[in-house]
Amino acid sequence: MQAIRTAGQKKLSAHLSAMATTGVRYIYALPFAFLYLLVMTEQQSVTLPGLNATFLQYALIACVMQIIGTFCLVAAFKYRNFAVATSLAKTEAIQVAVVGALFFSVSLSLLAWFSVFIGVIGVLIVSRVKFTFADVFQNPGAGFGLASGLALAITTLLIRESSLALETDLMVSAAFTLFFMIGVQSVISIIYLCIQDIRQLTLMAKHWRLCLFVGITSVIGSIGWFTAASFQNAAYVKALGQVEFFITLLLTYRIFKERISRIEYLGMLLIIVSVVILLLWA
Repeated sequence: MQAIRTAGQKKLSAHLSAMATTGVRYIYALPFAFLYLLVMTEQQSVTLPGLNATFLQYALIACVMQIIGTFCLVAAFKYRNFAVATSLAKTEAIQVAVVGALFFSVSLSLLAWFSVFIGVIGVLIVSRVKFTFADVFQNPGAGFGLASGLALAITTLLIRESSLALETDLMVSAAFTLFFMIGVQSVISIIYLCIQDIRQLTLMAKHWRLCLFVGITSVIGSIGWFTAASFQNAAYVKALGQVEFFITLLLTYRIFKERISRIEYLGMLLIIVSVVILLLWA
């Protein structure tokens, strides 16, 4: 669902600004997130959890980081092709492990650190970044892709902490965290667009079919991520989520008719090898 949603956003980015394309995944997903929350509370026979300071702290920061991550991914599409830009963002799986070890006391084994090293090499090959100061800062596509991965990595870690902070049934806490975050992100997106370029809201209405497609696929994918992260270590969840990569390649060929060079294939292969090592280590 995430790969399909991202493909929809790439098409939508031809009609909307990067921030508007980012906002669509929240605004059009909100009603479905609310319905899902109602279904979960009914099915699990659990009342809605109450807000607490810990949840609000983690969830609000996660809201902002996810917006930044999605914005950077959409911006990367303007510089790199769909598969390569998405591959750079998918270093998120490795970055989750690194950030988790540094700030969330999630230890890594020697083999896990080896997977990080392999992934970094793959990223450098895919982004074609040379070891010079000028080239690094003249490669905005690589920068946006990597920044997207980092922001989304932090988001995933905070989603898990937010859900656990509610101290209720994990299916319900995941659904509540999802609805809360999408609600806040929708408000932030609308306020930003009203201030910066209110015409984008009109364009959203004009392209409502594609926006609705992005919203539905986004909320389905998010249900999967939020629920999985509530039950399991975020690094493991993101490692398994790399199956998205193969769907991305199919979309690149079938929909966008974009070609991938051999050197880019090599880099992307190393990224996948790195996350497979991480998954096996788990």
